[in-house]
Amino acid sequence: MSQTIPPARAPRRRRPWLRPLLALAFVVVPIAEIWFILQVGQVVGAWWTIVLLVLDSMLGAWLIKREGARAWQALREALQGGRMPAREIADGALILIGGTLMLSPGFLLDVVGIVLILPFTRPLARRLLTTVVERRLVAAPTFGPGLGGAFGPGFGPGDDRRPGPGGDGPVVRGDVVE
Repeated sequence: MSQTIPPARAPRRRRPWLRPLLALAFVVVPIAEIWFILQVGQVVGAWWTIVLLVLDSMLGAWLIKREGARAWQALREALQGGRMPAREIADGALILIGGTLMLSPGFLLDVVGIVLILPFTRPLARRLLTTVVERRLVAAPTFGPGLGGAFGPGFGPGDDRRPGPGGDGPVVRGDVVE
């Protein structure tokens, strides 16, 4: 008697947007950066393009240093004042991301980096970052079919099998010893 084994279930793609985003980041953006550098070079000349790229890098380094110090000081003041430094942490993350974008040679990502770093454009980026983080935190991750919620098997929302009051799980009686 032959026993048939059911085909393995293909894992569910949890991030269908990841591959196009990586293709955009590693193929399209560098090509756009090179094209834009060449366009600037045709307008102002090769040497002036190099000068602009160097000045752009110097401006970025100065902005990162200045705004990073301000964000660090604001974080310290919030912690010393005893309040939650959510805004300060978001600002620090945005300055870090903007600085990373400014490390790449080119003008397009430098513009995005400067927008993330400047104090008068950062609130818009902070709102976007807050929205993204809230969506990620509110949606509890699942680990596949039948594996429950964020805390593993048997601990998903509405699962009455978990131990504790009102559940059908095992109750362990004992004494607490200090």
